[in-house]
Amino acid sequence: MRILKNFIAVFSFIAASSFAASAQTALTSLDNATIDLQGQKGKVVILAIGASWLPLSGKQAEYTNTLAQKYAGRNVVVYFIATDSTSSKSKNFASNENVLKFGNANKVTVPILRDSDGVLTFKKFSIDQIPSFVILDKQGNQSGNVFGGIDPKYDITVPISKAVDRLL
Repeated sequence: MRILKNFIAVFSFIAASSFAASAQTALTSLDNATIDLQGQKGKVVILAIGASWLPLSGKQAEYTNTLAQKYAGRNVVVYFIATDSTSSKSKNFASNENVLKFGNANKVTVPILRDSDGVLTFKKFSIDQIPSFVILDKQGNQSGNVFGGIDPKYDITVPISKAVDRLL
């Protein structure tokens, strides 16, 4: 019986630890601040998930800035999440300096966060392509489907804005 109790206790601890790890949504900004994406209760959060090496991320940066400007002063927070690898052995490696250069070149006006190889965001938000946008409601839950892909001939800020407006 004691072995069974110990097994249950260990199993419960492992399950709780796994849940806590999967629920974690904290990323690091380029200035080393830790940002909990889902911990911003009372605010709608727009996540622009891209990579500095991806040509369409420049257009995504433009859309991100447009959304940030549109919702400035309201209960909306916008982040650009760079999924460039932080491993120098990866073909998609980008240092913080490289990502910052991308941000400066594209005049990104929102905080840039790092998610190496998309480890957190791809799985957490069911993202299968970049660039993508994800919206979190005021309780920190994903709202609706991922806005995946960008067609430079189509202004993706229109459907994103409609989704955000419904949450405000």
